[in-house]
Amino acid sequence: MAIFHMSLKIVSRGKGKSAVAAAAYRAGTCITNEYDGLTHDYSHKRGIVHTEIMLPSHAPREYFDRSTLWNAVETVEKAKNSVLAREIEIALPVELSREQNIELVREYVRENFVDKGMCADVCIHDTGSGNPHAHVLCTVRPINENGTWGSKQRKEYIFDSNGNKIYDPKKETYKCRSVESTDWNNRDNAEIWRKSWAKSVNKYLEENSLAERVDHRSYERQGKEQIPTIHLGQEAYRMERRGIRAEFGDRNRKIHSLNSEIRQLTARIRKEKNYLYSQPLEGVPSMIDVANSQADWRNFLIYSQKLANLQAMASSFEFLRENNIRDFSELTEKAEQMFDESRQLAGDVKRIDKRLETLGSHIANYDIMQQYKAVALKLNSFKGKQYDAYVAKYKTEINAYRKAFDYFAGVVNGRTKIPIKAWRAEMKALGAERVVLGEKFYGLKDEIKVVENLRRSAEKLVREVVPILQKQKIMRRAKHFER
Repeated sequence: MAIFHMSLKIVSRGKGKSAVAAAAYRAGTCITNEYDGLTHDYSHKRGIVHTEIMLPSHAPREYFDRSTLWNAVETVEKAKNSVLAREIEIALPVELSREQNIELVREYVRENFVDKGMCADVCIHDTGSGNPHAHVLCTVRPINENGTWGSKQRKEYIFDSNGNKIYDPKKETYKCRSVESTDWNNRDNAEIWRKSWAKSVNKYLEENSLAERVDHRSYERQGKEQIPTIHLGQEAYRMERRGIRAEFGDRNRKIHSLNSEIRQLTARIRKEKNYLYSQPLEGVPSMIDVANSQADWRNFLIYSQKLANLQAMASSFEFLRENNIRDFSELTEKAEQMFDESRQLAGDVKRIDKRLETLGSHIANYDIMQQYKAVALKLNSFKGKQYDAYVAKYKTEINAYRKAFDYFAGVVNGRTKIPIKAWRAEMKALGAERVVLGEKFYGLKDEIKVVENLRRSAEKLVREVVPILQKQKIMRRAKHFER
């Protein structure tokens, strides 16, 4: 079914990335980076079904060539930590044909990026595994009307309250501040682009008479009592496709199962709560009446034949006693409390699973970094051809180490020591807390069974027993008057 997935990433030279390498990989082609002389050959890559360059009207026409465009980007960015490109990765709806998805992506990219002045490199991947998606690489430096590259930032003087420039005696110059030339880095753009993609997808689904819809908001923002599943990643996805159970795949299966159970439980509690609220208080038997009618030895044979399970009857007595419930109003209050507990439970489970996902990612990257650390650091002892030969031999291990190392650059906030012991301890504690929540969940399931049995018994009492008791009462009165 159609799903919403969008990830936003930055291609930064400071993190060892290259715009040319990124473009070559996503397009499945071979490009030489004129900045460092490295050739990136991904012409063997499969599953690339469409590629195209989209340009604003004032961009040079030669930038329709992928190599020319991204080499121009590499050349104009001089700093060793320059941001080279922005990548937008989006999942495509499987309900649409390939041609429809291409047009969908083209329209979305034009309206949200190209019309704003960005150059966009669009690559659509589809290996036939049910996961069609698009990679969109966008330039981050504006292009002037004459076709030259503009500035990312401009300097402007800082003025005092009298409108005079402020002089800095230490630097012996007037104070300035940097101002972004465009609003492309505005943090609000992420929400705008996500919302726009959902709108575009739903428009195409509706135009093609398809009932499916996507939503860019999280389950929490949508008000859904549901736990989000975990993005598998390419390696885990491939393992699952081959029938090998991956750890994240197992967690997703558990989440799907718990999501279903939470929805069912909350729906059952809501149904009982709404029923109880709808009952008039007058003429409804008390819980004592219900219990007595079940336990009256004179009617035992009648009720034992009608009750499906005598153990359920015993559970009803215990439930009423423990919760001090005597009438329908008190049972209604209990149902309201159970409903609130189920919603709180869903929220707690979502909170824990979200943190467990983050911790799992931290620990997995730490383990990878430790596994390949020796191989990666040994690279520093080689030069020239030996260096190239070593890189070629251990490319996979070195890339894995660097990827994990870059990951922690944004996690530990400048701290030199990774708090792996604290993370493992927190993960263990959260796992224990989740077990407790599981016990609460199954406790609620047992309680709602009792409430449902009590409601059915009360309905039987109203429908079958009350008329009999009323008839017996009339007969006793008649006998009294006869005497």
